[in-house]
Amino acid sequence: MPRQAHLWRGVIEEYREWLPVTPQTPVISLGEGGTPLVHSGWLSGIVHGDVWLKVEGNNPTGSFKDRGMTAAISVACGEGAKAVVCASTGNTSASMTAYAAHAGLTPIVLVPHGKIAAGKMAQAVMCGATVIQLNGGFDQCLQVARDLADQYPVALVNSVNPVRIQGQKTASFEIVDVLGEAPDLHVLPVGNAGNISAYWLGYREYAEAGISQNTPAMWGFQAEGAAPFVLGHPIEHPETLATAIRIGNPASWHLAVAARDDSAGRIHAVTDQQILSAQRELASREGVFVEPASAAGVAGLLNSAAEVERGATVVITVTGHGLKDTETALSGVDSIVDSVIEPDVHAAAQVAGLV
Repeated sequence: MPRQAHLWRGVIEEYREWLPVTPQTPVISLGEGGTPLVHSGWLSGIVHGDVWLKVEGNNPTGSFKDRGMTAAISVACGEGAKAVVCASTGNTSASMTAYAAHAGLTPIVLVPHGKIAAGKMAQAVMCGATVIQLNGGFDQCLQVARDLADQYPVALVNSVNPVRIQGQKTASFEIVDVLGEAPDLHVLPVGNAGNISAYWLGYREYAEAGISQNTPAMWGFQAEGAAPFVLGHPIEHPETLATAIRIGNPASWHLAVAARDDSAGRIHAVTDQQILSAQRELASREGVFVEPASAAGVAGLLNSAAEVERGATVVITVTGHGLKDTETALSGVDSIVDSVIEPDVHAAAQVAGLV
C-alpha cells in the first residue's frame, strides 16, 4: 500500500476542538501553522541546555499573525461581516488583508505615519487594503479602529478580539505535539502582548487536559525604547528600530502580566543594538533570518543565559520573517557585495579564501 501523506490543513482544521468555531463557521485558511521547530546548536551550547526555534516567519504572510487571523476572519465571516479593520505596525495589516482578500471582505488598515517597514506595507497594498495613515502611534490607531468597529458595520480583528488569541495559542499545541512535553522555558518578543498571552493559554489548556505534565516559565523581552511592562506604565512616544514591537500601551496588558506572574516568568528589555546583533548572529549561525522584533527574544536569552537552568528545554518564538524589513537588516552593512572581479575561477577562489 502506498503511504498516505497528510497535508497540513491549517490551524482550524488541525485543532478545531480547541477553537471557538462551529460546524457552520466558514474556514478561511491559507494553510497557516505547522511551522518548523528548528534546533539551535549555537544557543544550546550557550545555555547548556536544549534550545529550539519556533520559526513563525514560515506562515503564509510571513508572521505568527496568520494563526489568529484565520480564526478571527473565519468567525467574522460566520457572523456576516463584510468589512474588517485593524490597527497595525505592519504584520497584522499584512495578515488581515491577505485573509480578507481570500474571504472576499473589504480590509481597512490604520497605520502610524512613517512607522511601517516597506515590506509589510507592500503586502497590505498588493492584497487590496485601504491604507490610512494617522499622525500618531499604534495606540492612537488602535483607538480609532475600536471606534470604527463600535460605530460602523466593520469587524475589529486586532488581538483585543479574543478569537485572535485563540488562534495564536495553537503554536503552543504544535510545540508540545513535536517535543512530547512542554518546554521548561518559553522565550518571545513582547509588543502588544497578545502572543505571550496566547502561548500561556495554550500551554495551560494542554496541561489541564493531561496532554502535557508541566507548563513553562514565560520570558518576554521588549525593546528598551518601547518597554512599558519594564517601566510599569504606558509610554506616550515609544521608539525602537524593531517596528513590530514599537507599542507604548499594549492592549493585552493584563493578560500578559498574568502570563508572566502565573508562570513565574519575567518581562525584561533589550537594546536596539542587542536586537540587531542577535538578528545577525541567528542568521549567520543557524540560517534563520528574522525581522528585528523577532530577534528580541534571542537577544534576551543571550543576556540571561547564566540564569537558565542547566539542561533545560527552551523554545524561542521568532515571530516574523527577515524579508519583512530588509532595510533595517542591511543598515549596518557597508556593502552587500564583497568584491568585484573578472570572470575567473582562480580570482573567485582567492576572494573566497579558498587559496
